[in-house]
Amino acid sequence: MSDKKTDEISFEQAAAKIEEIVRLLEKGDCPLDKSLTLFEEGVALIKTCSVMLDNAELKIIGLQKETVGNDDDR
Repeated sequence: MSDKKTDEISFEQAAAKIEEIVRLLEKGDCPLDKSLTLFEEGVALIKTCSVMLDNAELKIIGLQKETVGNDDDR
């Protein structure tokens, strides 16, 4: 399931929003329904960040393999 809010956000923006959500939840003064909404948004942002990190890792691994492959051609 894709969330429009998390589809077009940078990693840095998502991380900042997660920090904001944590801060709000830790204060403990949000009503339960607002807390649940914030928690759900945080979970979605964490999933988005996880996918971004996985993709970055795969890209780095691919670049490293290209570099190693190019060194073998010498």
